[in-house]
Amino acid sequence: MDVVEIDGLRLRCVIGCTDEERRDRSDVVIGLRIGADARNAGRSDVLADAWNYRTPTKGVIRVVEGRTWFTVEALATEIARVLVTEHDAPHVRVRVHKPGALRFADSVGVVIERTPADFAPEKHWAEAVPA
Repeated sequence: MDVVEIDGLRLRCVIGCTDEERRDRSDVVIGLRIGADARNAGRSDVLADAWNYRTPTKGVIRVVEGRTWFTVEALATEIARVLVTEHDAPHVRVRVHKPGALRFADSVGVVIERTPADFAPEKHWAEAVPA
Protein backbone atom coordinates (compact mmCIF):
# COMPACT_ATOMS: atom_id res chain seq x y z
CA MET A 1 0.00 0.00 0.00
CA ASP A 2 1.22 3.47 -0.82
CA VAL A 3 1.05 6.20 1.80
CA VAL A 4 0.19 9.89 1.64
CA GLU A 5 2.07 11.75 4.39
CA ILE A 6 1.01 14.99 6.01
CA ASP A 7 3.43 16.23 8.66
CA GLY A 8 3.36 19.06 11.15
CA LEU A 9 -0.27 20.10 10.78
CA ARG A 10 -0.40 22.73 13.53
CA LEU A 11 -3.84 23.49 14.88
CA ARG A 12 -5.36 24.96 18.02
CA CYS A 13 -8.17 23.55 20.11
CA VAL A 14 -9.39 23.25 23.67
CA ILE A 15 -7.83 20.02 24.93
CA GLY A 16 -7.07 18.81 28.42
CA CYS A 17 -8.64 18.06 31.77
CA THR A 18 -7.70 20.93 34.06
CA ASP A 19 -9.53 24.24 34.26
CA GLU A 20 -6.37 25.97 33.08
CA GLU A 21 -6.12 23.72 29.99
CA ARG A 22 -9.79 24.20 29.17
CA ARG A 23 -9.72 28.00 29.52
CA ASP A 24 -7.77 28.66 26.31
CA ARG A 25 -6.97 26.90 23.08
CA SER A 26 -3.78 24.85 23.03
CA ASP A 27 -1.49 23.91 20.18
CA VAL A 28 -1.65 20.39 18.79
CA VAL A 29 0.66 19.01 16.14
CA ILE A 30 -0.77 16.33 13.89
CA GLY A 31 0.94 13.87 11.58
CA LEU A 32 -1.02 11.70 9.18
CA ARG A 33 -0.11 8.59 7.21
CA ILE A 34 -2.98 7.71 4.90
CA GLY A 35 -3.07 4.52 2.90
CA ALA A 36 -3.71 5.18 -0.76
CA ASP A 37 -3.07 3.59 -4.12
CA ALA A 38 -0.76 5.94 -6.02
CA ARG A 39 -0.17 3.66 -9.02
CA ASN A 40 -2.67 5.32 -11.37
CA ALA A 41 -1.45 8.83 -10.57
CA GLY A 42 2.13 7.64 -10.87
CA ARG A 43 1.49 6.30 -14.36
CA SER A 44 -0.77 9.06 -15.64
CA ASP A 45 0.53 12.18 -13.86
CA VAL A 46 -3.12 13.27 -13.77
CA LEU A 47 -4.37 14.94 -10.59
CA ALA A 48 -7.78 13.24 -10.82
CA ASP A 49 -6.03 9.87 -10.44
CA ALA A 50 -4.44 10.85 -7.11
CA TRP A 51 -5.96 10.68 -3.64
CA ASN A 52 -7.13 14.23 -2.92
CA TYR A 53 -5.42 15.21 0.35
CA ARG A 54 -6.70 18.80 0.43
CA THR A 55 -10.39 18.07 1.13
CA PRO A 56 -9.70 15.48 3.87
CA THR A 57 -7.24 17.84 5.54
CA LYS A 58 -9.93 20.53 5.62
CA GLY A 59 -12.21 17.94 7.27
CA VAL A 60 -9.55 17.25 9.90
CA ILE A 61 -9.12 20.98 10.58
CA ARG A 62 -12.89 21.38 10.93
CA VAL A 63 -13.21 18.57 13.48
CA VAL A 64 -10.12 19.52 15.52
CA GLU A 65 -10.98 23.20 15.82
CA GLY A 66 -14.75 22.69 16.03
CA ARG A 67 -14.94 20.69 19.25
CA THR A 68 -13.34 20.49 22.66
CA TRP A 69 -11.36 17.46 23.81
CA PHE A 70 -10.28 15.95 27.10
CA THR A 71 -7.73 13.50 25.67
CA VAL A 72 -5.37 13.29 22.70
CA GLU A 73 -6.63 9.71 22.26
CA ALA A 74 -10.18 10.89 21.59
CA LEU A 75 -8.94 13.59 19.25
CA ALA A 76 -6.77 11.12 17.30
CA THR A 77 -9.66 8.66 17.04
CA GLU A 78 -12.02 11.29 15.66
CA ILE A 79 -9.42 12.37 13.10
CA ALA A 80 -9.05 8.74 12.02
CA ARG A 81 -12.83 8.34 11.81
CA VAL A 82 -13.15 11.38 9.54
CA LEU A 83 -10.43 10.13 7.19
CA VAL A 84 -11.74 6.57 7.03
CA THR A 85 -15.51 7.08 6.97
CA GLU A 86 -15.82 10.42 5.18
CA HIS A 87 -12.84 10.25 2.82
CA ASP A 88 -12.52 6.53 2.09
CA ALA A 89 -9.02 6.03 3.47
CA PRO A 90 -8.38 2.27 3.73
CA HIS A 91 -5.81 2.70 6.51
CA VAL A 92 -4.65 5.66 8.59
CA ARG A 93 -1.95 6.30 11.12
CA VAL A 94 -2.67 9.42 13.17
CA ARG A 95 -0.13 11.09 15.43
CA VAL A 96 -1.36 13.84 17.78
CA HIS A 97 1.07 15.67 20.02
CA LYS A 98 0.44 18.41 22.54
CA PRO A 99 3.56 20.59 22.89
CA GLY A 100 4.42 21.69 26.41
CA ALA A 101 1.96 19.30 28.07
CA LEU A 102 4.60 17.80 30.35
CA ARG A 103 7.35 19.61 32.17
CA PHE A 104 10.81 18.77 30.78
CA ALA A 105 9.34 17.22 27.59
CA ASP A 106 8.93 18.86 24.20
CA SER A 107 5.50 17.29 23.77
CA VAL A 108 3.25 14.42 24.75
CA GLY A 109 1.12 12.51 22.32
CA VAL A 110 -0.31 9.34 20.92
CA VAL A 111 -0.11 7.39 17.67
CA ILE A 112 -3.04 5.25 16.54
CA GLU A 113 -3.76 3.17 13.44
CA ARG A 114 -7.28 2.54 12.15
CA THR A 115 -9.08 0.92 9.22
CA PRO A 116 -12.74 0.88 8.14
CA ALA A 117 -13.32 -2.19 10.35
CA ASP A 118 -12.67 0.00 13.40
CA PHE A 119 -15.66 2.17 12.52
CA ALA A 120 -18.09 -0.44 11.22
CA PRO A 121 -21.51 -0.25 12.86
CA GLU A 122 -21.87 -2.92 15.50
CA LYS A 123 -24.74 -5.34 15.18
CA HIS A 124 -27.23 -5.28 18.00
CA TRP A 125 -26.67 -8.35 20.18
CA ALA A 126 -30.22 -9.63 19.49
CA GLU A 127 -29.51 -9.63 15.75
CA ALA A 128 -26.42 -11.79 16.25
CA VAL A 129 -28.29 -14.52 18.15
CA PRO A 130 -30.53 -16.80 16.06
CA ALA A 131 -34.13 -16.99 17.24
